[in-house]
Amino acid sequence: MPISPKKLLLSKWTALTPINREKHFLVSRVIIPEDGSPMTHVDLQAVHSQRTETIAWRDLEDAAVWVIGWK
Repeated sequence: MPISPKKLLLSKWTALTPINREKHFLVSRVIIPEDGSPMTHVDLQAVHSQRTETIAWRDLEDAAVWVIGWK
């Protein structure tokens, strides 16, 4: 299923392999470059610890790593 970059903000994601014993994440920020080029990264916030990590938004398209929604 294609992901729309415009709908990423506040979307929920489940990591199929837990990261630091965390598997539920929320897109807390969409990072838009100042030069007006297309968005390439997002901030993922772990629901349990509130830890934030920046990743390329296209990484979320890897169905072997991420599933949309909280499972």
